[in-house]
Amino acid sequence: MMKKTKFFFSLLGILLLMGIGCAEDSKSSPSGLAPESPLSVGNAKSKSLVVYFSWGGTTKRLAEMISERTGADLFRIEPAEAYPESYTPCTEVAKVELEQGIYRGLKAPLPSMENYDTIFVGTPVWWHTAAMIVQGAIKDVDFSGKTVSPFCTYAATYRDETLSKIVELTSGATHLEGYGTTSPNEDDVREWLNSLGISKNP
Repeated sequence: MMKKTKFFFSLLGILLLMGIGCAEDSKSSPSGLAPESPLSVGNAKSKSLVVYFSWGGTTKRLAEMISERTGADLFRIEPAEAYPESYTPCTEVAKVELEQGIYRGLKAPLPSMENYDTIFVGTPVWWHTAAMIVQGAIKDVDFSGKTVSPFCTYAATYRDETLSKIVELTSGATHLEGYGTTSPNEDDVREWLNSLGISKNP
């Protein structure tokens, strides 16, 4: 009985550890199918931009929902050196980046914020906070006079801490209510954007 109890708690500990690392679902499409340009234009006259990083695909789906409903341009943050595709190695790399303050280089710089009034910034929750690649991408950007709304996806929790981190890194901006979810849902996203008064497709 004692051996069974020890095994149960050991297994529980492993599952909890996995839930706080690279917290997105498994990859759903080969990276070779991704478009060449990380920037997709939503509306020719758009003054809104969705900036996001996605490892497994969940944050990508949420970012696309936001773009479709607002007409915002869509910019995918991509690492110059890809993260491991397997879950556990990615989790280990993400932990090292956080503990050592490492900001992974980007394949392409963010578009100029001068062209936008409203910016949505999205990230998966990695080790209780925004992924370091997202933190590095936005930490030196001047968001003065802009309106920023953070969003995140997560497997377990730390939603509020992650949204707060994005707010902290975009100081100077006016901040709208953020959004976080474990599984992007069209109805919930529509309700959130309508509450902000910025949905183009109610």
